[in-house]
Amino acid sequence: MKYLLFAGLALSGGLAAKAQEKKKVLIVLTSHNQLGNTGEKTGFWTEEFATPYYALTDQGIEVTIASPKGGQPPIDPKSDLPENSTPATKRFKADKALQEKLSKSIPLSKINQEDFDAVFYPGGHGPMWDLAEDKQSAKLIASFYQHNKPIAFVCHAPAALQHVKDKNGEALIKGKKVTAFTNTEEAAVKLDKVVPFSLEDMLRSKGAKFEKGADWQAYAVTDGLLITGQNPASSELVAKQLIKLLVK
Repeated sequence: MKYLLFAGLALSGGLAAKAQEKKKVLIVLTSHNQLGNTGEKTGFWTEEFATPYYALTDQGIEVTIASPKGGQPPIDPKSDLPENSTPATKRFKADKALQEKLSKSIPLSKINQEDFDAVFYPGGHGPMWDLAEDKQSAKLIASFYQHNKPIAFVCHAPAALQHVKDKNGEALIKGKKVTAFTNTEEAAVKLDKVVPFSLEDMLRSKGAKFEKGADWQAYAVTDGLLITGQNPASSELVAKQLIKLLVK
């Protein structure tokens, strides 16, 4: 009787410990730094990385950073301009530990979906060139989704969904509600003729139900396990919706 009681306590204690295990999220950043043929630099948008990173880690969620090539992912220099400063970007610039961690991002080839509970893709124009065509990234996203794990994207990061298939070989986003950086926003920053394709048009062509809010205003959409945000202002909304799925 005492043995059964002890075993029962041990089992319940083990289940409680498992329930309290720290959640783990993978953040995937671009490795591309050339803005088409303009001679200008691009990369990831600082705010779209920093805001979700701190939103997640402040909730006790463990974050791992990866990129196609590994090492230091390029930062879009425009995202560091004073007019694009936010509390999260200021915190990032003062956070030497995070800067060091960022400089050692893990190559996607060494990442396994099984080690994480969700994946988050920040934007910036870089993903339009590399993550949009990266086969490892596409397989990784599909694997997360097929294993019932949330996948989140903001601004230009939904470009990474371009070649992602579901288990039936159809476009993963077919019939799903999504948002992303819009055609009008792209035209407003005068890069609609620079990017390799229209992000909004691509998502629609894959059968996604594209939704959008007003230009530059925060707007995010959750459709099951898929979370997307329209622009840099939407990164916090996407992070909050991801956290809601993780802690439910």
